Amino acid sequence: MPEPAIRTDAPPSAPAAAPRFPVQPLEHLDALWIQVAGTLCNLSCAHCFVSCGPGEARHALMGRDEVAARVAEALGLGVREFYLTGGEPFLHPELTAILADTLAHGPCTVLTNGTLFTRARLAELVRLSDAARHSLEVRVSLDGLDAAAHDRVRGAGSFARALEGLRALEAHGLLPIVTVTQHDDEDPLAFRARAVERLRAAGLARPRLKILPLFRLGRAARAQGPAAAETLAGVPQERLAPAALQCGGCRAVTTRGVYVCPLLVDEPGGRMGATLAEAARPFTLSHAACFTCFVTGMTCGNA
Repeated sequence: MPEPAIRTDAPPSAPAAAPRFPVQPLEHLDALWIQVAGTLCNLSCAHCFVSCGPGEARHALMGRDEVAARVAEALGLGVREFYLTGGEPFLHPELTAILADTLAHGPCTVLTNGTLFTRARLAELVRLSDAARHSLEVRVSLDGLDAAAHDRVRGAGSFARALEGLRALEAHGLLPIVTVTQHDDEDPLAFRARAVERLRAAGLARPRLKILPLFRLGRAARAQGPAAAETLAGVPQERLAPAALQCGGCRAVTTRGVYVCPLLVDEPGGRMGATLAEAARPFTLSHAACFTCFVTGMTCGNA
């Protein structure tokens, strides 16, 4: 039986269609994230999504004048609250002055690993809080509910130092928010109850708690591999609830420009321009972090 003829005039295969992602509008610019400490930190956490640490300078410290200019720009666009992050903000030599400037315009939250509080620094925070027109919040991050879990991520002794910092904040009347990253699949309600119990046992009379999922970005992505399959590719636009996603109401600034959110300041495509006005536009939700926010309803804010 003769072999079938091979066609040489067959049309080439059509290229695979590019994946389609939902697009998030900027509904209202309410919150500005200021990476005041850049990527400088006293710790080198194994899961840091911006890969901060000692000597890290991809994003530099933001000077007082630069922060003031960004705050003024943000106020003109309707921003009502400010988050100061890094890196570790308490490494910034001008942080007290920056906080005093910013608190004159809106509520401020400082995100910290909680290991650098001194009596003098705590006294400065109390003075700022008492004098401010707006509220000052301090958020301290934990990775797990005991030293074994936390120190595995953040380094030996860091859990004890963070708890010491939390107790000192509470003793000075600065009721801290504790942000705990959940690294496992335990039921979220059970995890929350266990976290509150653990914090009370550690000496916090009124623990305020925020639970965050683990994001595979930065060092976590390099250690575990990016969660490539976990994207919003193919999710219909009509399934999106824009008001439920943080990027519908915030932008982040560093010395390198304006980014869609604080999670994506080191991710390709996260930068949206040099000014907040340039970044006041829709964003395509093509990152794995977007998937995590979408399915968990997570916000980096205090809510």
